[in-house]
Amino acid sequence: MKKKILLTIGSIIVVLFAAGAGYAWYLLHSVQSAAGQMYETTGGKGNTQALAQKKPISLLLLGVDERQNDRGRSDTIIAATLNPKTNTMQMISIPRDTRTEIVGRGTVDKINAAYAYGGVKMAEDTVKNFLGGVPFDFYIKINMQGMSALVDAVGGVTVNNKLDWYDEGYYKKGYHYARGTITLDTGAKAMGYVRMRHLDPQGDFGRNQRQRDVIAAIVNKMSNVSSISHFSQILAALGSNVKTNLTYDDMKNIALNYRNAKKNTINYEVKGQGTMINKIYYLVVGNAEKQRVHDMMEQQLGN
Repeated sequence: MKKKILLTIGSIIVVLFAAGAGYAWYLLHSVQSAAGQMYETTGGKGNTQALAQKKPISLLLLGVDERQNDRGRSDTIIAATLNPKTNTMQMISIPRDTRTEIVGRGTVDKINAAYAYGGVKMAEDTVKNFLGGVPFDFYIKINMQGMSALVDAVGGVTVNNKLDWYDEGYYKKGYHYARGTITLDTGAKAMGYVRMRHLDPQGDFGRNQRQRDVIAAIVNKMSNVSSISHFSQILAALGSNVKTNLTYDDMKNIALNYRNAKKNTINYEVKGQGTMINKIYYLVVGNAEKQRVHDMMEQQLGN
């Protein structure tokens, strides 16, 4: 889950500067307050110098499913890069079942287990190792409940559904998701839409695509937000469900200097072979694919 969480934050700031003097100060104060609530450095401090120099940057986006007394796993993992020189944004999705070394534990497991074992730091180290040593300048972690709150805050979103099914998974509320253009008018309905996996012939890959579609729809809806009440709800949802080592000034720099990158987005999903090992399903990624993804990131970062 994930994709464009960074641009979700950036979109708020861009719209803020265009809001006009009527309530711009109020919104500025609200954005600064939300940014302060989101800020943390459990995974290490961000590379603010790279932003100041307008260099290409890399971000680790983690979509987690945290509950009380349960850290959960990072079921959405995206290695993102923003290049202000080429005005491109690259989003590489790493399936949660990817089999890899868990750095710091000396074991081999599904890549999403790293967050459960050691939080953002272990997740970041593990993904970096999987990518052949490509470092991350920043990270953004969002609780899946944040997606639900954001959908409610923007008043629902519209997506193009490629399947037809009734919800029988996490929520079990009997929602009907018809094929074609549909409106997810509540956060609960959106969560049922993005969580479904077993009824999708593409499994985890299909679910990842639905997550990306919903977040893109949230960002598009936010770009048209014009009322203080909607801004307040959006900021409350972000402040409560997003943690990042981006400071308010970092977010402002991205919104102002990297905003054109979203016009040219490159999406890629890591490919592998589904395999049962000791009765557990894994996605085994070959060395050639790992090298391909490594090279994609290095090229985008200008290395």
